[in-house]
Amino acid sequence: MTSLAEVMKQHANPVEMLRNSKAGMYVYPVVAPEFSNWRDEQRAWRESAVLFDQTHHMDELVVEGPQAEEFLAHHGINSMSNFSLNRAKHFVPVTPAGHVIGDRIIFREREDKFILVGRAPVSNWLMFAAAWGKWNVRLRHDPRSPSRPEGERVFREHYRYQIQGPNAPMIFEKMNGGPIPDIKFFHVDWINVGSRRVQALRHGMSGAPGLEIWGPYEDKSYILSTILQAARDAEVELVRCGSRAYSTNTLESGWIPSPLPGIYNGDGMLADYRDWLGADMYEAAGAIGGSFVSDNIEDYYVSPFELGYDFYIGWKKDDFIGKSALQKMKESGNHRKKVTLEFNKEDVLKVIASAFEDGIPYKWIDFPQPNYASSTADMLMKGDTMVGMSMFNGYSYNERCLLSLGVVDQDIEVGEVLTLKWGEPESTGKTSTEQHRQTEIRVRVSPTPYSREARESYAEDSWRATTTG
Repeated sequence: MTSLAEVMKQHANPVEMLRNSKAGMYVYPVVAPEFSNWRDEQRAWRESAVLFDQTHHMDELVVEGPQAEEFLAHHGINSMSNFSLNRAKHFVPVTPAGHVIGDRIIFREREDKFILVGRAPVSNWLMFAAAWGKWNVRLRHDPRSPSRPEGERVFREHYRYQIQGPNAPMIFEKMNGGPIPDIKFFHVDWINVGSRRVQALRHGMSGAPGLEIWGPYEDKSYILSTILQAARDAEVELVRCGSRAYSTNTLESGWIPSPLPGIYNGDGMLADYRDWLGADMYEAAGAIGGSFVSDNIEDYYVSPFELGYDFYIGWKKDDFIGKSALQKMKESGNHRKKVTLEFNKEDVLKVIASAFEDGIPYKWIDFPQPNYASSTADMLMKGDTMVGMSMFNGYSYNERCLLSLGVVDQDIEVGEVLTLKWGEPESTGKTSTEQHRQTEIRVRVSPTPYSREARESYAEDSWRATTTG
């Protein structure tokens, strides 16, 4: 099988490879794009209750065995010493150079068994690491559903639903047959969904109360019908959320979902990893989109400090991959910070209007999700100086504005107005990019999370609880 390393040899550098990827638009598979309309689906998580079907777009990786905890502690920045049963964590692995590979929600089911849920890069890294380091662990991988199943039936090991919104607790009580346990944030307990006992994680993707539940895939239809009936019995509006609106909820809560994995350069373990990765895997097939073009792939990488994950770092652990590099980053203090960016309305309307005029238009802004590559890097300018990078865009009907999550230099303050360069400066091979002109959009630096509900309701030990910027 052709490896990522072999594919990279066919290109001038990794940036050129990724900017010309022909993978097409990033797809949230299987789930309908809209059940009603994406505006009402966004509104529901703020005003009533929303049902997310998270069954298909995430990998699941089971890690178990005598060294499971030790293995995960070595390959993630997190401390595992306070990770008891019936808990979940936000798990973040980095490379030996301290660059983020991705992130996962990790559940501890037994002393020697963990389940990790999220995007592909973390699965790939851990599957490689288990063999590369000769660990006494067993891994079982359930990859996300096909992006384009072409009418074929799709099966997963688990269904996964999340219900959230101010009226969600009334639905929980109906489907449980009485009050549910008082579950703390990012803790897990058992509840009833009709005749089934299911695990429930206290969560909330945009600040509203929420539970995420999961169980055997064969129960999926029963669970769905029971949830919908519980909402009717509670006389609560429960809106099913399609894939178009789903990806935008992170804009209000401040999580950057798709940083570029920092694996495209480096020797030793990283070189072996690129030989192991296949040409059809996420890291080889992914795409970089946006106005920022650099020959240095490291300019696209981010660190835990930049994403607000630095307080996860288990400095007291004897050793873990990337520890020495992260210590140097901490000492230097020379890293960017995460912010939300609010697009100027007049500039957005200018871009849209260009599609109705003769000549080559500006890059189209799709609603509610303008991202057209698996990783986005748009230049943020202060005068003639680049001061940051916009990384994930979308429109919030709740806030009535286009927002972006990104990273900026430390001296950039909330309230400052920067210029975002919109559109690509050159033609690329990306099939998701039409012929267009580049332009400028003013953006106001805003707090992260942007949603007041998210800032005020998350637990103190969540990165979302602290306003950044």
